[in-house]
Amino acid sequence: MSKAKTGVVYLVGAGPGDLGLITVRGADLLRRADVIIHDALLDPGHLRIARANAEIVPIRLPGGERQLTQEQVTQMLIDKARSGQVVVRLKGGDPYVFGRGGEEALALVQAGIPFEVVPGVSSFTAAPALAGIPLTHRGLASAFSVLAGHEDPAKSDAAVDWSAAAKLHGTKVILMGMHRLETIVSGLIEGGLSAETPAAVVRWGTTSTQTSVVGTLANLKSKVDAAGIQSPAVVVVGEVVRLSQQLNWFENRPLFGRRVVVTRSRDQASELGVRLTELGAQVLEIPTIRIIPPAEREPMVEALAGLGEYDWIVFSSPNGVRSFFDALLAAFDDIRALGNLRIAAVGPATAASLKELRLRVDAMPSEYLGKNVAKAIADVESLENLRVLVARAAVANPDLCRELEEHGAIVDDVAFYQTIAETNDPGGDAARLEATGADWITFTSSSTVEHFHDRFNLPRLVQKHPGIRLATIGPETTKALERLQLKPALQAKPHTLDGLIQGLVTASAQ
Repeated sequence: MSKAKTGVVYLVGAGPGDLGLITVRGADLLRRADVIIHDALLDPGHLRIARANAEIVPIRLPGGERQLTQEQVTQMLIDKARSGQVVVRLKGGDPYVFGRGGEEALALVQAGIPFEVVPGVSSFTAAPALAGIPLTHRGLASAFSVLAGHEDPAKSDAAVDWSAAAKLHGTKVILMGMHRLETIVSGLIEGGLSAETPAAVVRWGTTSTQTSVVGTLANLKSKVDAAGIQSPAVVVVGEVVRLSQQLNWFENRPLFGRRVVVTRSRDQASELGVRLTELGAQVLEIPTIRIIPPAEREPMVEALAGLGEYDWIVFSSPNGVRSFFDALLAAFDDIRALGNLRIAAVGPATAASLKELRLRVDAMPSEYLGKNVAKAIADVESLENLRVLVARAAVANPDLCRELEEHGAIVDDVAFYQTIAETNDPGGDAARLEATGADWITFTSSSTVEHFHDRFNLPRLVQKHPGIRLATIGPETTKALERLQLKPALQAKPHTLDGLIQGLVTASAQ
């Protein structure tokens, strides 16, 4: 019997919190990992990158209680690798900056386990930067030092001589110092720094919940206490702190600090999520629907076989576009099978999906409602006796087909996909919503409303968290809310993602 192949351990820096700050190499390893053993201070999105069947092991439980000791973590890395698995040890910041990565690497060497270190962006540079504080600046600071405010409690000697640290040239960045902030400040002043030296504390740096407090050594502790700031936070001391008011773009974004739930299917959620995140929102991705092939495939097969008999094809969503062309190319392997079919789209998002395929839309209503498609086509040519294929979901609003038939068209309403409930919660966003609520929940189709309600009981959720406001992309989605005796605080106008996002920005500014 051959000996089992030893796996490998990757000590990966996840960055300071924001998912966008993990390295390309780190994200690639997360996708490949068999096992991910992770710290607590991570964006839940890191875990959504992982394979669906990857084993996820948190160091701490959701309530903050430590699940594994350092010794248990180290032994697990060794055991999992010896069983032939690819193991990612995912650490906040950089593995070798106050993260015990060096200890774990030495243990792997002693056990004969192959390993690789993937550096990460550390909070000591990232948190000040996104609070508008450059660590160096010509004329203000030409050097900086990084200090630990808390070391191994088992050590007999003092952690840092703060009086001596005061004499270090340039900016001082202190990690893990919140529990000893008063001692640190006093020591720096006793060491010769002026009590009026600018100082700042940045909590949850780089995330949408980032909070920064700026003052001086004399008043920093009182300002921090008044703001209720606790760990995790970074302390910055030095003249560069004066620049924060001018350079703090991060906390001035229009949706900064707002928690927004995105309910689109997982393959669509990222587009909306990225745009909201760039505007400062904390995005909870809770897809409520998953797109799968229709239960009955025969009508779809017949429609594709008789494609040349149709005059028009109507798409009411990007999902319809993707599902139709997946089926078309699987059957014919050539987009020219469309022939001379003219194309209608309900709205610009659907038209954009068609444009990606280099296809021009021949008709689109000015008001993006399915029932208005018939009039848009009628403005191009009479629908009398024309054959129209409507390619959409298995369950859809009947108004579109009814209007086409009233204009004289012969309509085949064919399901090219169906939506089913999505219940996976790899990043814990659903649990977070249940526990602490949100500022906004966005809905982009009636099916997202229906499936979200099935999962959460939407009226009960809103009653539990009265601060939640609901936003819809258009009238059809609003009707789905009204059937639950709920009204949206915002209905997008125009009925597009751009309209929805702009509506959120405007409403949040009020």
